[in-house]
Order: sequence, then structure tokens, then C-alpha cells
Amino acid sequence: MAGVSSESLAAALAALEAKLPSASLQLATELFGILGTVDSSAGLRRALTDPSRNGDEKSALVKQLFSGKVSADAVEITAGLASSRWASARDVGDALETLAASVVIAVAENKSAVSASGLTGLEALENDLFSFNQVVESSHEVQRALSEPQASPAAKVSLAEKLVPGASEEAKVLIGQAVTAPRGLKVTKLVGRFAELAAKRQQRWIATVSVTRPLTEAQTSRLQAGLNALYGRELKINMNVDPALIGGIRIQVGDEVVDASVLTRLGELHRQLAG
Repeated sequence: MAGVSSESLAAALAALEAKLPSASLQLATELFGILGTVDSSAGLRRALTDPSRNGDEKSALVKQLFSGKVSADAVEITAGLASSRWASARDVGDALETLAASVVIAVAENKSAVSASGLTGLEALENDLFSFNQVVESSHEVQRALSEPQASPAAKVSLAEKLVPGASEEAKVLIGQAVTAPRGLKVTKLVGRFAELAAKRQQRWIATVSVTRPLTEAQTSRLQAGLNALYGRELKINMNVDPALIGGIRIQVGDEVVDASVLTRLGELHRQLAG
């Protein structure tokens, strides 16, 4: 996904963030259900991505179709996607799939937050997804069973759950979606995509700190407290000593980078002089 579709997905993910602290698997299931409806109708996909229709019209169509059938949050999220611009009809479905998976991943993350361990729920989810893929990829018989067009969705879900006994409810939702609606992909490819989303979410709990020389225990404690207060969660700090920075500190949490190194300031000064 690139260009205008990538921008629309980024905006949708940013808007979704406010709903994630109280997210539920029911919301994810509803979004996956809406995705099934969208995927089953080429006419609906065209209507939702028609550039000649304004965003309000497309949003109204979503509300007309789904209000009263799913939660208000599911309708709002889908209507927001419909009101955005998309480069192709396929992209809106891909975006809806990503949002639904993000909700599942947030549910696992919220479990981590309750235990104050930060990574536990996300790590468990990621491990379950990887374990499923390893089992499937090691058996041609299982691959054939999961791709058998005559097999019922219930039978595929039942088989999939037997492959990863003890998997979390979040993992079961994502694996169940992959085996029943792979959307033209290999099941393991889609599960791998879900695992990548979980791994990316996990990076929000890790602060990679680069300094020119090791910090003292007191400095590390102050840094830990400051970062926890800034981000509102208990972060794991990975310390990296990099003399090339010359001085200062560089901190990365997820996609966010705070760079106060001398090297960066020199680079900025050089660009200003060159300009």
C-alpha cells in the first residue's frame, strides 16, 4: 500500500489509537465481519473507493449498511475509512484488516499493562503466531487441509486451534481470521503479517537509548523515571554506547526519535549553512 492509500491508513491508525485502551475482541470480530461483507461485494468496494463521491456520501453509505448490526465504534471506524481516499478498491479492505488486527493486538497489550510487565501479553501473542506458522510450514498435509476449498470454516478453525494448544484468545482470533479469510494469501503469510504488526506494537514498550559513554546507576534511574512519566507506561531500556555521537543522547521509542546528540546538531548547522 502506497501513496494516498498509505496516508489514509496512517490517519485511520492514528484515530484508532484513542479507542485502543478500552478495545475488546468483540470490536475486532465486528470489523473482521464488516471486512467479509466488503470483500464479498465488488460493487460495495467500488462505492466505498469511488473518487467521484465525496467522503460524507461514502460515510453515510457505511452507516446505512451497518448501523444497528454492529457496535457504534465499528461503524465509526469503518465510516472513517470510507470517507478517506484510496488508490484501489483492494486497499480499503487491506486497511480494515489492519485496523481489526490492531484492535486484537491492543487487547493483548492491555493485558500486559495490567500486569505492569509491559511485554508479556504481546510476546505471548507473537509467540503463538510464530508457533502456528512453524507447525503449518512443517507439514504439507496441514497446508492442504487449511487450503481445502471444500472444508468448512469451522473445521479449519478447529484444526488450527489444535495446532497451537494453549494459545491466547487474541491469537485464536487472528489465526481463525487467517484460516477462514486469507484474502488470496497463504495462511502463513497472513499470520506473519499479523505477527509483524504485533512486533511493531511491542516496540512502543522499548526505549533504545544511545549515549557516548555508560550512564551511572543514578543517571539510568532518572532516565527511566523520566521516560516512564513521559510515555505513561513502564518502558524497557536498551542502552547502547556509541562514541560516534560525540555527546548528548539519542532515544528511540517505536517510530519516535528524540535526538539531542552533538553529531545531530552539527549536521543541522551544516544544513543551515549550506542553505
